[in-house]
Amino acid sequence: MQEDSAATAAAGNTVEVTAERTAEVTAAGIARLAGVGRAAVSNWRRRHPDFPKPVGGTETSPSFALSDVENWLRAQGKLAEVPLRERVWQQVASHPGGAVAALVDVGAALLLVRDRPARWLELTAGSDERMAALLPDATAEVLDHRLGPAHPPALGRRPGGAPVPLLRAAAELAAGYRDDGARKAFEFLLGRHLDANPRQYTLTPDGCAALMAALAGPGVRTALDPACGTGGLLRALDGADALHAEDVSPELAALAALRLALHGSARVRAAAADSLRADTFAGLAVDAVLCHPPFNERAWGHEELAYDPRWEYGLPARTESELAWVQHALAHLREGGTAVLLMPPAVAARRSGRRIRADLLRRGALRAVVSLPAGAAPPYGIPLQLWVLRRPAGPAPAGLLLVDTAGLVPEGQGQGQPRGAWPAVHDAVLAAWTAYDRTGATDEVPGVSRVVPVVELLDDEVDLTPARHLPPPGAGGGLAELTAVRERLDETLSRAARLTPPTAAPADGSAARTPQTTIGELARAGALLLRAGTATATASGADGGELPLLTEHDVHSGGPPSATTTPAGPTAGAEEPIVVEPGDVVVPVVGAVGIARVVTADPASGAGAVLGRNLQLLRPDPAALDPWFLAGFLRGTANTRRASSHASTATRLDVRRLRLPRLAPAEQRRYGARFRALAEFEDVLRQAGRLGEQLVQGLYDGLSDGSVTPD
Repeated sequence: MQEDSAATAAAGNTVEVTAERTAEVTAAGIARLAGVGRAAVSNWRRRHPDFPKPVGGTETSPSFALSDVENWLRAQGKLAEVPLRERVWQQVASHPGGAVAALVDVGAALLLVRDRPARWLELTAGSDERMAALLPDATAEVLDHRLGPAHPPALGRRPGGAPVPLLRAAAELAAGYRDDGARKAFEFLLGRHLDANPRQYTLTPDGCAALMAALAGPGVRTALDPACGTGGLLRALDGADALHAEDVSPELAALAALRLALHGSARVRAAAADSLRADTFAGLAVDAVLCHPPFNERAWGHEELAYDPRWEYGLPARTESELAWVQHALAHLREGGTAVLLMPPAVAARRSGRRIRADLLRRGALRAVVSLPAGAAPPYGIPLQLWVLRRPAGPAPAGLLLVDTAGLVPEGQGQGQPRGAWPAVHDAVLAAWTAYDRTGATDEVPGVSRVVPVVELLDDEVDLTPARHLPPPGAGGGLAELTAVRERLDETLSRAARLTPPTAAPADGSAARTPQTTIGELARAGALLLRAGTATATASGADGGELPLLTEHDVHSGGPPSATTTPAGPTAGAEEPIVVEPGDVVVPVVGAVGIARVVTADPASGAGAVLGRNLQLLRPDPAALDPWFLAGFLRGTANTRRASSHASTATRLDVRRLRLPRLAPAEQRRYGARFRALAEFEDVLRQAGRLGEQLVQGLYDGLSDGSVTPD
């Protein structure tokens, strides 16, 4: 009987090995492998008859055999070696059961690698057929030990059907990291899947998760997230002994369970269920609840849960699903336990929820409302709030802490966690909360934080929006600051006048007849190195060893590196992070075209930073190309139009198609000097614009609040 089972598993594994050998990759994946834009892949398909034929996908989105693509790229000199983690990711993405099924298989195997290394070595010492036959029992044993026998259904299927070569490759990927490789390998693969499917998941950024965990306080031993997603909030807690995660999606519950188990040694219990309608952890009382609940749900169970004992502060209206999650969190806290929930701002002011808000205040359950800057978490367009609650265990506090962090973030920053300003947001919120939690009071900071007496809030509206109860900040930082801004603006405008370029002399038409070359031809000739950025921002303090990250937003806005990232991965066959050096030219490839930055020795220009996603680095050979000459011609409107393609929502630049005239080094330097002067003039104009906006807004604020007179 055992031989029959082994033979069956071996036969199944043969099919999976074949599937692995015929792993497929899309045009976007090919572009990532070669470090080019998708337009370049389309050109290769048209221009090269020997380009691999599609083996799957659709007519508009075909897929190709990964091995055929690698061989073709290598033969064309466009690919030296596929990084190990890129190869593993392509196998995950092309898994016959889908990427999530592959991630579950890989996560279970990596848990075995981490917790039972000797058992893993024993399994991998034999053939793929033997490993496929023995792996299910070994994996089930470690899953039961770490997650308990009632783990999510997606983990209950026997993983013997998983492609053994994929699991071996994932273990090799983990071994390449210096430490904690199993966790880092899984985080990379999961992160790549989440990045590839941004509309399928609502994620809490690491910085926001770290702040929520910090507000929950030190000494948290047991915690619950009843809408866990991929487990990011519970992962942010340090030192917990038991973590409980629940999500209505079986796939997400499984991914969260594996992620948390790989992250540390805490006992993990995860369940796939609707927390409001069918709470798996009913009766559980924990030290902390962290939750980013779904917003604006109408079908949350209002009718069938009308008499639920959790509604201690009142039955939430059908339109107040968030207040149902608030009371669900309170019901799972021990006395004195803390809950931190990420909420839409409307919950603090909707009339339908005012009675519940009032009762939360009277009984001391709601302790703080923190307004975050827009962009802190999805949906990025609105300033979400953090509600900090405490299971009453004594007299109710006399005041509610209100914090508004909008003024801590410079205006004009794009979508995503506020770049560069998040540490200031984190520190301001935590400082105010720590003082309030210890003494019931905190120093009032105009426009930022204040403890408001509860009796002031218990009016007809019970509006808890922080900005409506905080004293305004001083106009532009005060009269002294306004004067300093005015002086800096005068100096900057004078400098701009000196740098204004003179009228250009008319051209004789010879430039149009100069022989042309392309960036792609120069790269093949070795005159420059072309690399694509892949690094993404991480939360400050998330893993330690942060490196500055130059983002596409920084290049578009002309600012310095404003984010951080962590060193990327394994040393064996790794895709190493690209560190920007003086003399490099950095070009954004998505969105607005006609932008190129020359990196100087000044760290503010990006020197020493890691190159972020959607940026292309051109590193010219100084003996062949002047970087300012290169950057200047890359910014030509006609040039960028020829090299751009248009998707439904964005413009993408194929840097290899950009053209340059073939000029002698001396002539390049002559052009480069003029381009450099133009770039300096542009920087001064940008600075003047920022100072002018600051001065104007400061005067508006001062005149309107009375701190500045019309005279």
